[in-house]
Amino acid sequence: MSGPPTDTLLEKLPAETEVHPLAFADLKGWAEDDHAGAFAALLETCAPVLDGLSALRDALPPPPGLIQACRAARHLATGGAVTATTARVFFEQYFTLLDIRPKGSAGFLTAYYEPEIEASLIRTAGFPIPVLGRPADLVTLKQGETRSGIPEGYQAGRQTADGLVVYPDRAAIWAGALAGQGLEIAWLRDEAELFITQVQGSARLRLPDGRKTRLVYAGRNGHPYTSIGKKIVERGEMRLEDMTLAKLMAWLRADPARGRALMEENRSYVFFARDDIAPQDRGPIGGAGVPLTEGRSLAVDRTIWPYGLPVFIEVEPLTPEGPRRTIRRLMIAQDTGSAIVGAARGDYFMGSGEEAGARAGLVRDAMRFVILKPRIP
Repeated sequence: MSGPPTDTLLEKLPAETEVHPLAFADLKGWAEDDHAGAFAALLETCAPVLDGLSALRDALPPPPGLIQACRAARHLATGGAVTATTARVFFEQYFTLLDIRPKGSAGFLTAYYEPEIEASLIRTAGFPIPVLGRPADLVTLKQGETRSGIPEGYQAGRQTADGLVVYPDRAAIWAGALAGQGLEIAWLRDEAELFITQVQGSARLRLPDGRKTRLVYAGRNGHPYTSIGKKIVERGEMRLEDMTLAKLMAWLRADPARGRALMEENRSYVFFARDDIAPQDRGPIGGAGVPLTEGRSLAVDRTIWPYGLPVFIEVEPLTPEGPRRTIRRLMIAQDTGSAIVGAARGDYFMGSGEEAGARAGLVRDAMRFVILKPRIP
């Protein structure tokens, strides 16, 4: 006879993490948020949680309480549109609050977006840089899996007749290590544009004939991620407070050889699939395997948190208009990223296009990271 469900949500927290219970009435900004928006994002993520759909990138399995909350959310949605008030009551009924902090510090938030860029489906003089699809010999390791021939910290390998070996890194791939396999699915203007697309994990492509298509994450070569922005700051090329996405792109393009050498220091390389039928009015597909929602989707550390977990954040980022603005809102963990490491680390999805990119590039701030812990069923 089985016992009561085990609460596994906090099992992977680093030992030094501070966890502070909190009442909803004491969470500043909670009452003012549009909980219906967060509920809709949660409902999207409940599909893979309840129906066993595959994620693009594995995360921790959902705890029993989150499965129960998803069942309740799906049932609630069958009654028609869910109002902000109804959604708020739902979250307060099925979750409790825990303020998560690294010991002696705060959480940390960055932001990302879906670039919209010009591209071609054939190589031309104006579009010489290939976007590669997933190679057949790429083997992605499961969360926490170790394999002979693959160093600790690597998340994929290359299948050979003699077993798994380390996959070629960015420099080797750019030098032609995968040439001749017919992996090219699109062509971009320059390597900097490809690099940023790989960091963001998706893109909308505008083709010369006016059509649009999408690049969807399909895997990576498994090498650890290295932040080139951090490298530029460490070498005194730019001050941290001056670093934005636009300035990073300008730096990479000012001296293409120098830019390429720096980009190759990030040995991680992302492969894509092309999606010609995805609705353009919906967000890109995140790690959970569902469309992202502008201003509601959060990328989290998948080794610590499950997809579908609600997280309330408080942060004051810079804006393109100049002043900082306070963001207090409920997000849903729907994505992950190689650079998103830590219990109170998040990456905020700003949306698609140039304006979203300008806003995303300014976010690099301390934040409050409050999880909504599912009540044990």
